[in-house]
Amino acid sequence: MSRIFTTSFASVYPHYVAKVEKKGRTRAELDEVIEWLTGFDADALAAHLAAETAFQDFFAAARLNPHASLITGTVCGVRVEDVEDPLMQQIRWLDKLVDELAKGRPMEKVLRG
Repeated sequence: MSRIFTTSFASVYPHYVAKVEKKGRTRAELDEVIEWLTGFDADALAAHLAAETAFQDFFAAARLNPHASLITGTVCGVRVEDVEDPLMQQIRWLDKLVDELAKGRPMEKVLRG
């Protein structure tokens, strides 16, 4: 089992925020991306952050978007569509969406609209 599975989402979230804000995007846009992928609205996301939910529990509670499988490309040199472990793939999907947001991709394309 990868160490990231037991890492709290709350410990990584500030890094996501910093990454997108450094590139001129907003926390609200990041939260919109997270909601699209996981189904967590602002209150649910805040609850997971406050509870310091581990990634494995965070994604276990999520209602993944049916279009999540459309997320393709590489994160850290790994093709997200080729990741075999379902939880690791979900984490990589989130990483990929954050990367696309930070790179200035239009929101409708990030959300596979």
